[in-house]
Amino acid sequence: HRRFDFRPKTDPYCQARYTFCPTGSAIPLMKEEDVIEVYRLQAPVWEFKYGDLLGHLKIMHDAVGFKSSLTGKNYTMEWYELFQLGNCTFPHLRPGMDAPFWCNQGAACFYEGIDDAHWKANGTLVLVATISGTMFNEMAQWVKYDNETGIYYETWTVQASPDKNSTVWFDSYECSKFILRTYQKLADLGAVFKKIQTNYTSIILFSGEPIYLGNETSIFGPQGNKTLAAAIRDFYNPFKPHQSVREFFVDLFRIIDRVILNHQFYLFYNLEYWFLPMKSPYLKIIYEEVPLPVGSKASFGV
Repeated sequence: HRRFDFRPKTDPYCQARYTFCPTGSAIPLMKEEDVIEVYRLQAPVWEFKYGDLLGHLKIMHDAVGFKSSLTGKNYTMEWYELFQLGNCTFPHLRPGMDAPFWCNQGAACFYEGIDDAHWKANGTLVLVATISGTMFNEMAQWVKYDNETGIYYETWTVQASPDKNSTVWFDSYECSKFILRTYQKLADLGAVFKKIQTNYTSIILFSGEPIYLGNETSIFGPQGNKTLAAAIRDFYNPFKPHQSVREFFVDLFRIIDRVILNHQFYLFYNLEYWFLPMKSPYLKIIYEEVPLPVGSKASFGV
């Protein structure tokens, strides 16, 4: 996933259905000698049944919790879409504009408190590590960097086949990836994680080798490729970005339908368009184990 120099201003056209990070606050500076508990938080985004097509999907949202032993205060940190999931996955086709218009950004949100009932009732709230105030403050610096340079949400993982060691053409960049990066950063700073099973949701597309098509200007600009531009617009036409989570999944199955019939998918990734020659099983939603990290010995002195 490419890093960017700065986060672009959001276009007023991009309106969120729910305010992003409504009670968000700055990450506090912890006292160096503080002992801070780190919690793994996970709960279902939505329980969804769609005929017998994919049965019961385990679509989970991940976050991380902290508790300071000096102050007794709890905090939650998560990473999610600024304009909801549909906007990060599908563009708007606006009248008078040739190129699809994307309202796609994701960012970290930090706020005081952990909603115990929410995480416990449906999912997971479990202690995974204990860190010092110094480690927490170093992690906070890293979160700032990560947030300013990793700005686009990416729903899809794209790989060559369902095999464990298959080639990954494109990696997703969403809530769980931020949590995994945070854990890895803490491990590199010296945090020791408990040995417990941790699973994460991925939405995977299966494709032969992707074909690079170009960027917005080269495809939709004055010297662009009119035929390709029309094909991309036509592909995105049935999907509506402004929608509820429920409608998003209805669109997801519309995609599957088109993808299976036509064996094709147009992917917008890091501001560039790619053609994916899709192949069976086309799309899978998996909930698989990703172990908690082990620190790199070399960086213990950081």
